[in-house]
Amino acid sequence: MAESCNRKLIVEVCNAKNLMPKDGQGTASAYVIVDFDGQRRRTKTKFRDLNPQWDERLEFLVHDAESMPTEILEINLYNDKKTGKRSTFLGKVKIAGSTFAKVGSESSVYYPLEKRSVFSQIKGEIGLKVYYIDEDPPAPAPEAAAVAEPATKPEAAVADKPPEKAVGEEKKEEKPATVEGKKEEEKPKEEKPPEENTNPKPAEAPPAAAAVAATPVEVQNPPLAQSDKPSNAKDKATVTETKTQELRLNEHELRSLTSDRSRSAYDLVDRMPFLYVRVLKAKRAGNVSNGSLYAKLVIGTHSIKTKSQADKDWDQVFAFDKEGLNSTSLEVSVWSEEKKENEECTENCLGTVLFDLQEVPKRVPPDSPLAPQWYSLESEKLPGNDVMLAVWIGTQADEAFQEAWQSDSGGLIPETRAKVYLSPKLWYLRLTVIQTQDLQPGSGSEPKVRSPELYVKGQLGAQLFKTGRTSVGLSPSSSANPTWNEDLVFVAAEPFEPFLVVTVEDVTNGCSVGHARIQMSTVERRIDDRAEPKSRWFNLVGDETRPYAGRIHLRACLEGGYHVLDEAAHVTSDVRAAAKQLAKSPIGLLEVGIRGATNLLPVKTKDGTRGTTDAYVVAKYGPKWVRTRTILDRFNPRWNEQYTWDVYDPCTVLTIGVFDNGRYKRDEAGKPGKDVRVGKIRVRLSTLDTNRVYLNSYSLTVLLPGGAKKMGEIEIAVRFTCSSWLNLIQAYATPMLPRMHYVRPLGPAQQDILRHTAMRIVTARLARSEPPLGQEVVQFMLDTDTHVWSMRRSKANWFRVVGCLTRAATLARWLDGIRTWAHTPTTILVHVLLVAVVLSLRFRYRQRVPQNMDPRLSYVDVVGPDELDEEFDGFPTSRPSEVVRIRYDRLRALAGRAQTLLGDVAAQGERLEALFNWRDPRATWIFVVLCLVASLVFYAVPFKLFVLGSGFYYLRHPRFRGDMPSVPVNFVRRLPSLSDQIL
Repeated sequence: MAESCNRKLIVEVCNAKNLMPKDGQGTASAYVIVDFDGQRRRTKTKFRDLNPQWDERLEFLVHDAESMPTEILEINLYNDKKTGKRSTFLGKVKIAGSTFAKVGSESSVYYPLEKRSVFSQIKGEIGLKVYYIDEDPPAPAPEAAAVAEPATKPEAAVADKPPEKAVGEEKKEEKPATVEGKKEEEKPKEEKPPEENTNPKPAEAPPAAAAVAATPVEVQNPPLAQSDKPSNAKDKATVTETKTQELRLNEHELRSLTSDRSRSAYDLVDRMPFLYVRVLKAKRAGNVSNGSLYAKLVIGTHSIKTKSQADKDWDQVFAFDKEGLNSTSLEVSVWSEEKKENEECTENCLGTVLFDLQEVPKRVPPDSPLAPQWYSLESEKLPGNDVMLAVWIGTQADEAFQEAWQSDSGGLIPETRAKVYLSPKLWYLRLTVIQTQDLQPGSGSEPKVRSPELYVKGQLGAQLFKTGRTSVGLSPSSSANPTWNEDLVFVAAEPFEPFLVVTVEDVTNGCSVGHARIQMSTVERRIDDRAEPKSRWFNLVGDETRPYAGRIHLRACLEGGYHVLDEAAHVTSDVRAAAKQLAKSPIGLLEVGIRGATNLLPVKTKDGTRGTTDAYVVAKYGPKWVRTRTILDRFNPRWNEQYTWDVYDPCTVLTIGVFDNGRYKRDEAGKPGKDVRVGKIRVRLSTLDTNRVYLNSYSLTVLLPGGAKKMGEIEIAVRFTCSSWLNLIQAYATPMLPRMHYVRPLGPAQQDILRHTAMRIVTARLARSEPPLGQEVVQFMLDTDTHVWSMRRSKANWFRVVGCLTRAATLARWLDGIRTWAHTPTTILVHVLLVAVVLSLRFRYRQRVPQNMDPRLSYVDVVGPDELDEEFDGFPTSRPSEVVRIRYDRLRALAGRAQTLLGDVAAQGERLEALFNWRDPRATWIFVVLCLVASLVFYAVPFKLFVLGSGFYYLRHPRFRGDMPSVPVNFVRRLPSLSDQIL
């Protein structure tokens, strides 16, 4: 990569907030020193300002683009002391190179300042923009290039050794920099010019790098390119190189992919033997006509033909399931096709060759592929013909398996092959409608009787949201320039829609006043709420007669600090923020081996005579969906496929579903059928021990209109690997969702709407893949119908609440035993306690006047006419069926909310029971250790002192309170509940 482009790292030091005073006068004179890859840059000093504003751009040369993710960018803040001997430390920030964004997707990020040691007094945060730019190197002249070739290697050898000057600078980094006038003049001399920092590379790439470049890599959907045209050829080259850089795989990512996964590619599943036959080409004798040729393979009742080729080689691989073979010999024959003048096709056999399957060699990776050989075709009529092929016995781990014709999955049908899908990257798009001015509504033939009512409508693709209504016109209360100040939140998926359309409409006549189009490529991105995006004015365009209908004041931004939920919250599998800058390193690896299924029930008929099932499995975790190959016409299929996922949070859920494939066959109209759901299971990662293999069979139960039906069992092997126990335990103290969900939370109703919008977007994008992942499959995996009212779910949630109240019932029985004097000493002690409590109450403040019924408490003032009519309606009802239908739908909506509330209450009780049941072993261990520590603290600290400290902590100043949930709240929220086991 470094040979084809010059990469620069840009660090924009924006500002800092709430710095610690260090000059003894309540202020600080701050400046910033930035170090990257042996290069150092310094900003100007902002005197006597605890909230300095720099807005300086610092450039660094990246020596090796492949090793950039492993580099560390270090930012140090110092207080400038003109009269002192040394500068005072104000804080530091370290940023990993893997989080650097490319140009065009950068955003301002505020990093909290870190301490240098335990005794440092540091506070505040610093705002930075960090991104990189790839530029094409200037093309050398032919003569200069020829001269430069022999000098490349010596320069590279010298550049590999770190210069002594750079080592000296690293030693100086440990000490705070001085800011005297003399040393400030010397700092620019210490910086290396770009020519010295450039690390030339050899002209020939190493073999490993060439192999990596040649390996095809699956990547996510790249973002939509900017619609604005570059001003010159250099800008075009920069944009092209930026796109190319996205698709490359750097060395750091390659190590993370090959570290553990190559070692355990198929250790969770059984090795399945397959007979592989690679047919390459045939060689004809001199007396054979030049017609098209094809090869035919026959094993017992299995028979398959290659493509018919005239001048090209076949080069096809066939994989036969060895357990399904009913013969011990393989017959390969070559046939020629000739078309005569009457369009009749005649076929002639050029000869056959036989193989005894007991003599076929075996091959297990990483052995090299078996070399094909020429075999003579035995024929009495046409001797002298040869065929080149290779025959071996391997497993599903063979490299040729994915591209081979497979006997157990229907051959080369695309809809039955194993595939990996990626969900689109989702963002929240926040559109703030502020104000309109100079509106020019269309002139109607009728005079205006009353003031018009306007609202603003925003549309992104199929999403449509509206603001409230505002009156405009003659009345004194209404304004000529209506103001809304309302937020409309959309779900945007990469690649984004080209435009966001904003329309101002009049309710009184149902006509549009005007519309504006916002290019999505110009929308600003942000990752927190500290920096408010800039607002802009847009001209409204009316019809053909009104090219200018006023203007509208808008603020639009892509919110990267949120995680866009595309599945139910209690079964979420990913909680990462949308912005790359907030990405965290994975804490573990999830490996799933999909072994097989047993005793599946038939779901369709074959040839109208007998039942059959063509089963495949879909597993979903995070944005990665995997789909196994379809095993045709078997009730006990064996897939034995293994997949891996990176784990970023242990309190997430893996979802696995089994389906019957109905899309590989089409009806008379040419439309594919629909896949039938067979069953679904979920596995919560927090309930798994690390570095342990779980091999279990799970029952597959599907809910049908006739009731629940057991469709069979699936055998799954799961292993959750974690290298750092400390990172895993630390995750239990952090909030589940990113910070923006707590700082600027979305309402429950709004979040529910956005979640279903995200589900529809993911469903539509996966349906556009080839082969498509059906809509019915995605909806079943994401539980798109959880918000719908269900009497069964309400009963289940109710009894979950009742089950959680069993401990309260035990307490009630204990109190009843006290009341009945079952244990006399206990009852006497309770009497003494009761007397103490009664004497401590403020009895004199009791209420002396009895209260009457409260209309506000009864919601009499807010009830509508329709609700009153429903209350006074008789039983049975006497209202029309349309009114009853509307009231029934409203009742279902309210009941759905009550159903969700019951589920949330039950989940809280089940989380507490999980501590005692050891359902999450790590959480229970944490709780036990904390209880032991608390007992020691209570033993060592007097109770009065503990109460005093707790009271001071509870009443602490808001300045010392954070805006994120506390550690105990985070711990309780991460405890597992039974919500993921509800159908």
